[in-house]
Amino acid sequence: MSKVIVVLGAGPGLGAAVARRFAREGFRVALVARRQDRLDTLVAELTAEGVDAAGFTADLSAPDGIPTVIGAVRAHFGRIDVVEYGPIPQGGFAPAAELEPSELAQGFPLLVLTPLAVLRSVLGEWKERGDGAFLMTTGATAVRPRAHASGVGPLMAAARNWLYSLNGELAASGIYAGTLSVAAFITGSDAAGAAAASGDPVLAALPVVDPAELADLYWDMYTERDRVEEVHPELGS
Repeated sequence: MSKVIVVLGAGPGLGAAVARRFAREGFRVALVARRQDRLDTLVAELTAEGVDAAGFTADLSAPDGIPTVIGAVRAHFGRIDVVEYGPIPQGGFAPAAELEPSELAQGFPLLVLTPLAVLRSVLGEWKERGDGAFLMTTGATAVRPRAHASGVGPLMAAARNWLYSLNGELAASGIYAGTLSVAAFITGSDAAGAAAASGDPVLAALPVVDPAELADLYWDMYTERDRVEEVHPELGS
């Protein structure tokens, strides 16, 4: 039975690129997102390309619902081998001195609690098989905090901390955990479009990367398993 990757927070950018990259290696693909219309479009595109793909709707800001959607994926495909977790959080950067507790509390389930719920839902299967991989997308501020760019950064940093611990605990069992921290806008993403339209010279100067390039990095991380983290593009000194 061929392997299965679950792409959580699937969209037309990085999620679609990861799906295509792993499908090239024979993986079947489960796509999880909140919007049914976006899922239907993506599943139709991948199916037309010969990919065995199916969509599952879920609100990833509600960790209590994760066992249900993971159960539905497993019932459909029979197994889960790799998870890629990359939903785009609502809201942007904010000065640390102006953050309200409610702002962090709003993003906490999506970026911290739900990844834990996903891992708990697949870990038993992976331990039994002696193989599995949990991949999570974060951003540059998880790695290098910046003034006036707080908000999602502390939450992504918490997830990054957890992934490092997870990798250290599970690697000997054949289970890999890694994080790809993207230090750029992703071509075709809503964020890249907003930055281009903003007229802000600081935002306009930030690099833009092709999602297929990031998907290749994820494949390398999954197969090589020689590092917990990849930062791309590399951060300057």
